[in-house]
Amino acid sequence: MKDLNEILGMATRVQEELTRAQENLDKIEVEGAAGGGLVKVRASAKGRILGVAIDESLLAPSEKQILEDLVTAAFNDARKKADEVSNAEMSKMTSGLSLPPGFKLPF
Repeated sequence: MKDLNEILGMATRVQEELTRAQENLDKIEVEGAAGGGLVKVRASAKGRILGVAIDESLLAPSEKQILEDLVTAAFNDARKKADEVSNAEMSKMTSGLSLPPGFKLPF
C-alpha cells in the first residue's frame, strides 16, 4: 500500500485537475437547435445558457405552441451536447489516473 502522504498528495492533484477541468467546461460552447435551426440555444459545456435565437417567422401569435415546443427541444439539445462535451473533457482528464473500475469523478 502506498504511503499516506503520497495518497493525500495524489488526491490533492486530482482535486486541482478537477477544478481546472470544471473551469474549462464553462469556456466551451455548444449549440442546440430545433425546427431545422429556427430556434437555437447556445450553452456552455457546463450547462450555463448563453443565448437564445428565434427566427422571426415563429413570432406570430398562432405559432405560440410551436415556438414553446421548439424552445424546449433546443434547450434539451443544448443540454445533451453540453453533457457529451463535459463527459469527453472529464474522460480526458481522468484517463491518466489509476482509478479503480467503476470509480466516478467528481466525488
